[in-house]
Order: sequence, then C-alpha cells, then structure tokens
Amino acid sequence: MSLEGRVAVVTGASRGIGRAIAEVLAQRGADVVCGDRLEEQARTTAAEIAAATGRRASGCLVDVADAQSAKGFIECALENFRRVDILVNNAGITRDNLILRISEEDWDVVIDVNLKGAFNCCKAVVRPMMKQRYGRIVNITSVVGLSGNAGQANYAASKAGLIGLTKSLAKELGSRNITVNAIAPGFVTTALTENLPQELKDGAIKATPLGRFGAPQDIANAVAFFASDEASFITGQVLSVDGGMVMQ
Repeated sequence: MSLEGRVAVVTGASRGIGRAIAEVLAQRGADVVCGDRLEEQARTTAAEIAAATGRRASGCLVDVADAQSAKGFIECALENFRRVDILVNNAGITRDNLILRISEEDWDVVIDVNLKGAFNCCKAVVRPMMKQRYGRIVNITSVVGLSGNAGQANYAASKAGLIGLTKSLAKELGSRNITVNAIAPGFVTTALTENLPQELKDGAIKATPLGRFGAPQDIANAVAFFASDEASFITGQVLSVDGGMVMQ
C-alpha cells in the first residue's frame, strides 16, 4: 500500500494514535503535516518523523475547534507541499461524567473539538481536493459512537455525529473522487488509557474477544489502508478496529 507522492495532514498528531498515524503514513511514502494545539510538539514530532523515514514532514499549530485555525492549518500544508491528498481527523478530547453532572461547558467543548473540529478541517480541505479531483478523508470515531457508554454522553454523541458526517460527505463528494471513511477504535494503549483504573482496564479486556488492548499502530494501519489506492472503491464506511468489542 504505497502512498508515494501523497501529502497527508493529521490532527492531534503529537502523541498516541495521531502520532502513530503520521508515522505509518510517512513509512508508506507520504509527506506529512502534523497538526496540534501545541506547536512546538507538532514541530518536534514532524522533525522526528522526517529523520526516521526520510520523508518531508512539517508541524503546524491548529485548534480544530476554531474555523480560522483549521483553515490556516490546511493553508500551511498547501504552502509547504502544494497539495493535500489525505486528511485524518484524529484530534479529540474527553470530559466524562454522568448526565446529571455534565456541565454545559464540558458538553460544548467535547462537541466543538471532536465533531465541529472535523467539520472545520473537512470544509477547509474540500475545495483543494475537489480541484485536484482526488482526496482521502479518514475520521477517527470510536466504538462508543456505535454502542454508547454510560458516563460518556458527550463523547459518544460527538463520535456518533462523526459517523453521520462521514456518510453524508461520502455521498456529497464521491463524484469528485474523494472518499470519506471512518475508523472506530476500541481500547488502545496510550497515555490516556494507561491511567485508567485497573478494574476498568480488566473489564475492557474481558469485553474484547481478542483479550487485549490494541496498539496505536493497529489504528494507523487501518488508516493507511483507507488512504491507499487499494481502497479506492470504498467510501462511507465505518471500520471497527476494536478486537471484536463492538459485537458485545
């Protein structure tokens, strides 16, 4: 699955799943633009990826919840590499709580980053993709967006909304040779999940038929497939990369 000659932009690329995605896309031959709210970390990540893979990479500041910042992020990629072939909407946050305790602020910020953020980046990138009549958009949703989860009404709503956005844009943009798909990760070993209570981690493993957490590279490999020419006739799909958890 070569991505030679392609340019990929990845949000939330400085750590965890986002960094793994940027690394795998570069390993497959793409030049990458790493976006993050922490500009120094984005630039450091890009420099490390470039050194490790020999591909061109740059880091750009982006607050995906802000439309102008998202637009500036895509413009940064176009200035550096002249085109954008692949957009991966990975940036996301959680503010978990029971519905009676979720504040309006915690509801709004999760929706703004996870759902509106993807909308902002899609809107910014669609015009150049339409002009070149080629594009791959991959949205990182969650098994929680498919099944729901107690204590995560805001997060689940944002991730379910991403699925609706994915399917709608797939229908809207297909005639311009732009595919739009989503990956729904289950529990993945990252800095965030490392800090979960052991009881919760044990329960998640028990609910996963493969009996383990996934690795960030598992998600990245699925993204690379959707971004490749081998997936050129696939659009509007949600691929669960969750060890079978969504079946439970």
